Amino acid sequence: MSEMLIGLYVFVLATLAGKEVISKVPPTLHTPLMSGANAISGIAVIGALIVTGVAETPVVRWLGAAGIVMATINVVGGFMVTDRMLRMFKKG
Repeated sequence: MSEMLIGLYVFVLATLAGKEVISKVPPTLHTPLMSGANAISGIAVIGALIVTGVAETPVVRWLGAAGIVMATINVVGGFMVTDRMLRMFKKG
């Protein structure tokens, strides 16, 4: 039971930390700081992988898998947005 609580604790903290970091970026600095936000989301992916890898109960595995999926979507989406914004500044 305690391992499940630790896994849930890590999942909730990773979710809150990711939301806090992304929501605090002002629109004028969004493009330059997107790489940093993507790096933090990458850390959330690694944390979710670790939680999923050491999980002993199905609930913790499912929460870890959900964390992997959500953080991966966040990283990929962040890179897509950054690429699109940087293309707007290219000449030609």
